[in-house]
Amino acid sequence: MSEGVRATPHPLRTLGHRLFELFRTVAQNSPSRFAIFVFVGLILIFTGLFSLPIASATGEVTAFADALFTAVSTICVTGLSTVNMATQWSPFGHVVIFIGVQIGAMGVLTLASILGLVISRRLGLRAKLLAAGDTNPLRSHGGPVNESQTVRLGEIGSLLRVVALSTLVIELVVAILLYPGMLASGIEWNVALWEAPFYAAMAFTNTGFTPNVEGVGAFADNYWVLTVLMGGVFLGSIGFPVIFALRRELWHIRRWPLHTKLTLITTTTLFFLGGFVFLGLEFNNPATLGSLDAADTTMQSFFLSAMTRSGGFAVLDMSELNGSSQIVAMMLMFVGGGSASTAGGIKVTTLAVIALAVWSEAKGRSSTQVFRRRIPSDVLRVALSVLAWGSTIVALSTVIILQITKADVASVLFDVISGFATVGLSTGLTEQLPDSAKYVLAVTIVMGRVGTVTLAAAVAATSRSQLYSLPVERPIVG
Repeated sequence: MSEGVRATPHPLRTLGHRLFELFRTVAQNSPSRFAIFVFVGLILIFTGLFSLPIASATGEVTAFADALFTAVSTICVTGLSTVNMATQWSPFGHVVIFIGVQIGAMGVLTLASILGLVISRRLGLRAKLLAAGDTNPLRSHGGPVNESQTVRLGEIGSLLRVVALSTLVIELVVAILLYPGMLASGIEWNVALWEAPFYAAMAFTNTGFTPNVEGVGAFADNYWVLTVLMGGVFLGSIGFPVIFALRRELWHIRRWPLHTKLTLITTTTLFFLGGFVFLGLEFNNPATLGSLDAADTTMQSFFLSAMTRSGGFAVLDMSELNGSSQIVAMMLMFVGGGSASTAGGIKVTTLAVIALAVWSEAKGRSSTQVFRRRIPSDVLRVALSVLAWGSTIVALSTVIILQITKADVASVLFDVISGFATVGLSTGLTEQLPDSAKYVLAVTIVMGRVGTVTLAAAVAATSRSQLYSLPVERPIVG
């Protein structure tokens, strides 16, 4: 070849370079849209894996609707299933589930930030803003934000390391604690070597899948296993920003960020309140707690309260609960856990901010205040938006599935809220859904996991600021 003639680049190499540059540009300029793109891509990949004959216990190809729904439930760490998870999947399938929930547990924006870091070799300013937005959505809004409320932009790399390290360490500790308890329940030592880390992952990721046919019911009398599972669910549901803050200021409560205080207080309050309410509503129900002694009744009541926060493990049959208990469970599921956590729902801080605003209005205060801090009005607007969009998604999904199935409204609403809040508890309806209803519920799960704030940020990424103000006029409300 002469020196003046250049070699023509290979077409595949050119295409790969263009795709790489496209991903790099999207990752840097629109991380929220990139996060959604990554999430949908992962769901499609895992749908293909679950469709493989090797993933099925029978060696047959799993129906597309069931494979897709399982992929959505796995990546979204939901726990709902249209098939029997213990008998449908082979060991390969269970390993795919285990890996999938680990990926999903990192969260949409955190995962997008990590992949964006790999692609661009650094986190750009916008990516850092959106990653910080995963810990505090107000990062993507204008106006002053107290730096103590979340991690600083320069600490995003540290947050990502904490996410990966805390996931590994917590799941390892939970698995070690579960192992002797499983042996005490009669599980063979070699089987427990697999089931202990599997249950640990499902607890911390708030998924709720079980590898054994009996499920958590096999440990209904084992208080140690149930307590460890509740601890794993709690750590997963409080959120990585809270873990990050506690890691820095564990013994200095006054230095805790407001987000940490609101998350821990609201989570603890709802746990004990839910436990006592279930105890009062179900103690005389022979199908659930009525046939148990006082100790078992108390344990199962608080275990149910913990699992409605997005844990998804079930000892009791949800369809046998009293209607009043089902309503309470729906309320707890809809709230969910902490922001930037493995839990779903509208988040406990959303509930806390709205409750504080109502209290301040009742007291005649001009601003919302707590712990000698003032919560700005834009925080309340975000909280109300999340509540409104979450309610709308649940309502639309419930109406559509009711129209398709003609099933009992309570059962449909229960499973829809469980899907939206990525809880995983079910009345048994999900396994009976026709394919069309499975697709509707799968979309509901994705919207609940990706989050209304992330979706709004992705849609409004190109929104412009309004440089003028319109005249004020007050409509009559209330």
